[in-house]
Amino acid sequence: MFTTKSHRNYNMKRYIQFYFPLMATILLLMTSCVNHPSVPSASSGSSMLPPIFPDYCNVTVPYNIAPLNFMLPADQYEECVARITSPDGKQQTYGNGVKVQMPEDEWRVMMAASKGKSLKVEVWGKKGGEWQSFSPFEIHVASAPIDEYVSYRLIEPSYVAWTYMEISQRNVTSFEETQIFNNDITATDREKGQCINCHSYQNYKTDNMLFHVRLSNGGTVIVNDGKPSMVDLKRDYTISGGAYPSWHPSAKLVAFAACKTRQAFHTANHNKIEVFDLASDIILYDVVTDSVSIVCNDTTTLEVYPTWSPDGKYLYYCKTVPLPEELRDKDIRSTYEKVQYNLCRRSFDIKTHKFGEEEMVYDAVSQDKSATLPRISPDGRYLLFAQGRYGCFHIRHSDGDAVCIPLGEQNPQPVDMTKFNSEGFADSYPTWSSNGHWIMCSSRRGDGNYSRIYFSYFHDGKVEKAFMLPQEDPEENIYRLLCYNRPEFMVEPVHVSVEEFSRVILK
Repeated sequence: MFTTKSHRNYNMKRYIQFYFPLMATILLLMTSCVNHPSVPSASSGSSMLPPIFPDYCNVTVPYNIAPLNFMLPADQYEECVARITSPDGKQQTYGNGVKVQMPEDEWRVMMAASKGKSLKVEVWGKKGGEWQSFSPFEIHVASAPIDEYVSYRLIEPSYVAWTYMEISQRNVTSFEETQIFNNDITATDREKGQCINCHSYQNYKTDNMLFHVRLSNGGTVIVNDGKPSMVDLKRDYTISGGAYPSWHPSAKLVAFAACKTRQAFHTANHNKIEVFDLASDIILYDVVTDSVSIVCNDTTTLEVYPTWSPDGKYLYYCKTVPLPEELRDKDIRSTYEKVQYNLCRRSFDIKTHKFGEEEMVYDAVSQDKSATLPRISPDGRYLLFAQGRYGCFHIRHSDGDAVCIPLGEQNPQPVDMTKFNSEGFADSYPTWSSNGHWIMCSSRRGDGNYSRIYFSYFHDGKVEKAFMLPQEDPEENIYRLLCYNRPEFMVEPVHVSVEEFSRVILK
C-alpha cells in the first residue's frame, strides 16, 4: 500500500470522484417531482425541431448505446417534457426541469423493441409560463452494436506545463467511467511534471496494450499477456523513444514514430497551439525480444503516425515532402505552415520482419493539404484519416476534418463526410469500431475549446449524422472542463489496476 503524498492526494481525488456523484444522484432522486410527467394538455405548435443539447434529432445509434439524455437550454426554458414512442406502440414520458433523463432499464427495453427500426420523440418546452410543442424527430436504431468501451485521455484544453491528467475508460452501454491511469500518483518530480499519452491496444483488446509516460519516471508501459512492465524504447541509433504507437494485429510487434516534438503557443491566432516535429522516423519494436529496428529514417523528411492494415501485411504512415532548399535551415516556427504530409505504406513480411519499398497511397500535398492519423477499416476497404491545410496535429486546427476514401480503386471518390464533420471546428483522431460500422472522432464543435467524443454510423460507404457520447446528466457535456483526447474503441476494459501500473512505473 502506497503512503506517499501523491497517493494520499490520489485517494482523496478518487473519494471525491466516487462519493460526490453518488451523493448528487441521491439528492436528485430525492428532489425529483415526477419520473413520468404528463404531456401538456395545451401548447402552441412549432414546425422547428427542438433545440436540445446534445443534438440527438434524427440520429442513427447502436441498439446497445446508453440512454441519449438531453436538455433544453436552461436560459430559455423552464421545463421540458418528452414522449418517446417505440415501434410496438408503447409510450413513455420523461422530464425533470429542463432535462430528459431516462432510466437505463427502461431505455434498454425501448431499444430492444426498436432494433432496425426507429423511436419517435416528441418534445414540449415551457417558456414564459406557456408550453410549446416542437416538430417530432426520430432516433434510428441500427442492428449493428458498438464496441462496449472507449478510452480517452482527459486533459485541459491549453497547457504550458504538465499538471493533473488521466487516461480513462467508459462503458458506452452505461455511464460507468473508470480510470486506467493518472499522472498524479507517480509524478515524483514536480518541477518537470509528468505527461501520460498514446494509449494503444492490439485488436481492440487489452491484454496487449501500452501507454507512454513522459518526463518524471518516463518510459513506455507495455502490457504483455496481461502483465505490465516498463520499457525504455530509446536506443543509441534512434532519435528518441517511441510515440504514436500501432500494434500489429497478430504479432507482438508495435510500430512507433521516433520523434523530436515541440509545441508553440499563439498569442493572436484562433488555432492557439502548434505541435510540430523537428525530426521523426518510423521504428518497429519487438515486444518478445525487446529489440528496436528502423523502418524508415529519411533525414530530408518527417515520418509519423504509423498504422497497420487489419491483415498485418502493410504499414501505413504519414510522410512530408522535402521543404524547398531555401527553407530547410530555417527555424520551424517560421516554416511550420509549409510542412505537409502525404499518406504512404510499405508491405511487411511477417516471417522475416522485412519491409518493402515505399508507395504513395494518398497525395494530400498536391491538393495543398496535409493528411495525418490514418486508420484502415476492419474489412480493409476504407482509409480514414484527419486532414488540414498543414501540419500533423489538427486537433487544434479549425479546418481539421476527417476524410475517408475507398482503397484499391484507380481514382477513389472520397466518402461524403459532411454529416460527420463540423463546420469551422477541429475534428480529429478518427477511428473505427471493431465491426467497422461506427466511426469516432474527437471534435471541438460547439465552443471551439473543449473536445468531445462523437460517433457516426457507417454502412455501405455512407455516413449518418454524428452524435455526442451520451452522459447521465446532459449538462456534464458543458461543465466538464476537460478535453477528450485520442479516443480509442475497446471490446473490453483494461484489467490492470492503477496501483499495478504505479508499481511498475515507480519500480
